[in-house]
Amino acid sequence: MAVVHAAPKWSSNEGVLDTLSASLGDLVIASKEEHGEIVLTIAREKIVEALTILRDKHAYQQLMEMAGVDYPDRAERFEVVYMLLSLTANHRLLVKVNASETAHVPTVTGLWPVAGWLEREIFDMYGVIFAGNPDLRRILTDYGFEGHPFRKDFPLTGYQELRYSQEEQRVIYEPVKLAQDLRQFDFMSPWEGAHYVLPGDEKAQGDAK
Repeated sequence: MAVVHAAPKWSSNEGVLDTLSASLGDLVIASKEEHGEIVLTIAREKIVEALTILRDKHAYQQLMEMAGVDYPDRAERFEVVYMLLSLTANHRLLVKVNASETAHVPTVTGLWPVAGWLEREIFDMYGVIFAGNPDLRRILTDYGFEGHPFRKDFPLTGYQELRYSQEEQRVIYEPVKLAQDLRQFDFMSPWEGAHYVLPGDEKAQGDAK
């Protein structure tokens, strides 16, 4: 049974960064305080060990959320962010690891079962693989969906469109098709370069006279 240590009552971030960094040691790659939040970047293969220490020794009992971030220009383009909450210390903490399409992240479902759903969402939206997740499959998109919608190189229109065919009496998938006139833009905003009068513009033209 894990021994849970009493957490200090932190009313601010003062001293928290040094305390946690010292406790985690070489598990930490980088640490900082940003926008009022403590952010720790952990070696990917050590994330389970680091989160266990934070949960059991520093009383970050709850995994509130997980999120993915895409930086396409990086060698490891993805970040996985764990948002922790200590109820007893009244303190929030962000923990990050780097990942890529081939660099898998160890699952933390053994620490927090709710991570199973959160890891599935990041897998679905970004394509990050969580090694050891017992049920890693799409959770928001359809089973036949292609690609990962939150990647920054994913097209806004997607690759496939879904519609109901009255002729075939079923749902069908088709490649996305856009009329060419929708691809041509001669102005930077709807209010510049248009060859027609927008509603309300006629009043301004009348005033100018």
